[in-house]
Amino acid sequence: MIEYIKGELTELTPALATIEAAGVGYGLNISLNTFSAVQGKKEVRLYVYEAIREDAHVLFGFYNKKEREMFLLLITVSGVGANTARMMLSGMSVSELCSAISTGNAKLIQSIKGIGKMTAQRIIVDLRDKIVALGIADEIPAGGVVAAPINNAVRDEAVAALTMLGFAPAPTQKVVVQILQEQPTLPVEQVVKLALKQIK
Repeated sequence: MIEYIKGELTELTPALATIEAAGVGYGLNISLNTFSAVQGKKEVRLYVYEAIREDAHVLFGFYNKKEREMFLLLITVSGVGANTARMMLSGMSVSELCSAISTGNAKLIQSIKGIGKMTAQRIIVDLRDKIVALGIADEIPAGGVVAAPINNAVRDEAVAALTMLGFAPAPTQKVVVQILQEQPTLPVEQVVKLALKQIK
């Protein structure tokens, strides 16, 4: 079993990181959260989950153990595969997911592409106690509340619009989320205008 891979980050896209270690280039599937965390770095260490299938060996990379633990929990839920779990960790941070699960916020979980009502409820029922037992829920700030929930539909539309304008999705999402946390009621066009001023 591969615990982690440490080496030179030779290629990076929002979905894939290539790390060269001891002359071998490893392609790891990553979430947007990990993409944001490693951007601009030359040397990285990513924790690994290895999915062994009949037709392929697929590696998933995570910036920290908490994200990997959350991923491993998500794929134990019926109807949640590795790619869906990665999508969830791209749409929300570990702390946001923990908060949504612990407070039973199925609507927030459903806002992630590919997650239906039944799957969202199953995630909450299956994982509510496990995130506490594993200590992942420590990610939740005191009081079990994360920053004010943001409008995911507005976030997604704004990120999509900015991506079409040629901006990279991960830094764009970070800026959009920040804007919506400060001003949750802004319409999409206002968010895009503000983001255009902030994105480097």
